Amino acid sequence: MREKLQRFMMGRYGIDQLSKFLNAVVIVLLVLSLFINNHAISLLAMLLLVYCYFRMFSKNHRKRYDENMRFMKATANIRNRYRTFQRDRQIRRTHHIYRCPSCRQKIRVPRGKGRVAIRCPKCSAEFIKKS
Repeated sequence: MREKLQRFMMGRYGIDQLSKFLNAVVIVLLVLSLFINNHAISLLAMLLLVYCYFRMFSKNHRKRYDENMRFMKATANIRNRYRTFQRDRQIRRTHHIYRCPSCRQKIRVPRGKGRVAIRCPKCSAEFIKKS
């Protein structure tokens, strides 16, 4: 049975970031349809699920790759902001992050050093903050 499944999946496109996103949307819509008795939401979830499986089982790699690249390009700004937010959240345990008052450049200062004079590396403006 496992060999038959492996032969069937040979040459198929598989799962990519767009498929993962579509699966997450389907789950959210199905949970939402449990609370809101609306058949349109359930129908939309099923259609998205069918489209997701169509993409996974497709042998047209070029089209699926292009679809995924368009999705990645469209969501690049959101993903970069989220990554920056996560990085800054981890850094805040050991550092303060200030913005230069003149050029808005982010500046990282270690915690626990008292009041320090901070010089912006971009515009050389100097300001005093508590670290």
